[in-house]
Amino acid sequence: MSILRRFSGPLRHEHLAELGVCCAPVSGMPDQTITALLVEDDDRLARFTAEYLQEQGLGVVRAADGEQGLSEALRRRFDVVILDLMLPRRDGLDVCRELRKHSDVPVIVVTARASEIDRVVGLELGADDYLPKPFSVRELLARIRAVVRRARGRVGPAAHTIRAGRLVLSPGSLRATLDGRELELTAYEFALLRALAERSGQVLSREQLLDLAKGSGEDAFDRSIDVRISRLRQKLGDDPRRPVLLKTVRGAGYVLAVEQEPR
Repeated sequence: MSILRRFSGPLRHEHLAELGVCCAPVSGMPDQTITALLVEDDDRLARFTAEYLQEQGLGVVRAADGEQGLSEALRRRFDVVILDLMLPRRDGLDVCRELRKHSDVPVIVVTARASEIDRVVGLELGADDYLPKPFSVRELLARIRAVVRRARGRVGPAAHTIRAGRLVLSPGSLRATLDGRELELTAYEFALLRALAERSGQVLSREQLLDLAKGSGEDAFDRSIDVRISRLRQKLGDDPRRPVLLKTVRGAGYVLAVEQEPR
């Protein structure tokens, strides 16, 4: 059942405490430049969420099913897509899979399906963040700001070119190349690769990577970083059984090795 469905009348601020939703204004980056696509089939939840985000200065476009959401996401340019999984016509996982073939827009999955396997599948398909229902719209806003900052290259110190062996990263444009070949990375994948490249040759634990890539608390389940690393290896062309670039140090973490000859 929707967290809002039990209220028969208009949703008012006095209902928020019962919903566990905080609606206080949040200071941060200027939000008037953020445009979000909200794909949610629960009309009352979508309406309330959109109203709150708009009150905070975001532009919000709503879609009520997966087909409409995918069509909107491919037709227009958004800063972030907020995607429910349990959608009519086309489920959210399929939308995320298809969207990733055409766009690197940040995707925040918001769903009642909060098991670890659902999170892992969402991350493997390219989602940038995961927020289980019921949720606080204030937390959603914070996560939106975080993924948009990453996508715009506004996380960490001033941008500069980072070279790690055959890898070259340009944080200002979120561009990464390997042997001159451009890599198609999501904002989170770029942040993770940047953390590894800036400390190439150094073993980083999962906890360190989570902190350095500015991951959310929801990323801290057992397989989160492993899933991200697996996706990075695929995009780097690294053999997962015998990786030469992004190596696993059993019981310790991961290391980016740079002393390799060009292929």
